[in-house]
Amino acid sequence: MKKLNGIRLDHHKNTENCQTVRFPVPATVRIPMSMTMGAPCQPLVKVGDEVKVGQKIGDSEAAFSAPVHSGVSGKVRAITDYRNAMGTVSKMIEIDTDGLQTVSEEVKPPEVTDRESFIKAVRESGACGLGGAGFPTHIKLNPKTPIDTLIINAAECEPYITADYREMMEHPDDIIGGIKLVKEMLNIRMCKLAIEANKPEAIRNFTAMADNDDTIDIITLPSSYPQGAEKVIIYNSTGRIVKEGELPSDEGVIVMNVSTAAFLYRYVHTGMPLVERRLTVDGNAVGEPKNVAAVIGTSFREILEFCKTDIDSVKKLIAGGPMMGMSVPDIDMPVVKTSNALLACKTFDEREPSACIRCGRCVRVCPLGLMPAEIDRAYKIKNVEELKQLKVTLCMNCGSCTYVCPANRRLAETNQLAKMLIPRK
Repeated sequence: MKKLNGIRLDHHKNTENCQTVRFPVPATVRIPMSMTMGAPCQPLVKVGDEVKVGQKIGDSEAAFSAPVHSGVSGKVRAITDYRNAMGTVSKMIEIDTDGLQTVSEEVKPPEVTDRESFIKAVRESGACGLGGAGFPTHIKLNPKTPIDTLIINAAECEPYITADYREMMEHPDDIIGGIKLVKEMLNIRMCKLAIEANKPEAIRNFTAMADNDDTIDIITLPSSYPQGAEKVIIYNSTGRIVKEGELPSDEGVIVMNVSTAAFLYRYVHTGMPLVERRLTVDGNAVGEPKNVAAVIGTSFREILEFCKTDIDSVKKLIAGGPMMGMSVPDIDMPVVKTSNALLACKTFDEREPSACIRCGRCVRVCPLGLMPAEIDRAYKIKNVEELKQLKVTLCMNCGSCTYVCPANRRLAETNQLAKMLIPRK
């Protein structure tokens, strides 16, 4: 089967063999009430309240939302406003930790007996997509259409990030357990665990673990970017095309990040909700690149200092990978549910764009066959009908077009702005 277009990136998996190191509980955590796609939560505690590890401290009545829990024990010192990197404002709970890490009485394994109780438990866990998108997991696992294939996304195609790889190497049994749990609860016949070819040890391990299970297929994907993008991994794993306006479930597929699958397995056995994240910390300003497990609410500054980063030399800080990550406006921003990497760079080369030379490179590398240069032209004259014809809403902001453009044009950025001109259904 022909694979979708993409680009070859120089990989810098400097931390692939770095065992996860646990960051000490910080003196203070700052936990935003909006960390996933969907409605922000409202605080369930007030200033002066004592909280414990695993206690629910934020929730929402909105269906498209996920509750927030504390990863520390201590006292609420403030409830403030928080503006994330996208400019969205929500409440934030600041907690002074007591160092005791007393576990809440709320933390106990949920009773999971059928699909309905499983979906309810997933929501209570606070789970979201841990690959970076942050889609509430209980919504994804409760589609309106029948599902016959579960795809576990273990591509991790960004050049520096190794957080998912460490999950595969350190907790393979949890991943297989999570796969079997989801398959059983949702009555899904087949699972495809899709891993990029640059992770041979993980491929060997999971191939051996699934040797006697013909419902789990280990797929080796070419090492190219953006192999982990949802539409790309679906096509390259199954040959199915998620058409414009469709969800993966419309094609009988659910895609789940490998770390999310492992978390769900642990949650149903322990009852401990999503209160910590593993982050890859790397970049040429980082003295000791590491994979760090930290409680949600820990400041980026503290994690960077933990990794011997020369803070004063940092010219660019990226949350996530260099291709799809977000520039961090404040080094004291907290770790959130979707955090999987921090890249601290001493240099930042922002080249001035020039006129399009009509080379067609952006078209050749686009996995979905879009024409970014034409979208750029239509956007500038605000031609909404032409943008629709050019299928701009299919753009997944992988950044491949910007990466290969010899004229340094910010095509991926323009695509996102153009999408905002299309009325939403």
